[in-house]
Amino acid sequence: MRVLIADDSRVMRQIVIRTLRQAGYDWWEIIEAPDGAAALETVKAEEPDFVLSDWNMPELSGIDLLRAMRAQGIDTPFAFVTSEGSTEMREQAETAGALFLIAKPFTAEVFRDTIDPFLA
Repeated sequence: MRVLIADDSRVMRQIVIRTLRQAGYDWWEIIEAPDGAAALETVKAEEPDFVLSDWNMPELSGIDLLRAMRAQGIDTPFAFVTSEGSTEMREQAETAGALFLIAKPFTAEVFRDTIDPFLA
């Protein structure tokens, strides 16, 4: 499974990747993007199976990335891993078509418990 991790922080991308591996997803092929605009281009070019995105990024925010994908007919499964998880953000994410939103801080167990139901 090819997974795109979109986050403007290289350190945070590495933390997400490490946590995914700790959660048992070490078989996933990871692709990275440093902002929302780059993520959109990567989605078009690489056609990943799943996108995990930060919410706050330069060029194109995570929610705008999701909306742009859906407006262009790209239905790749999409979820957020971000620093905030307010009720309003969760509602926006769900309305735009995100599968889930994981707020930091997170653990491998949170990843596994949240992601596994969508893989079944």
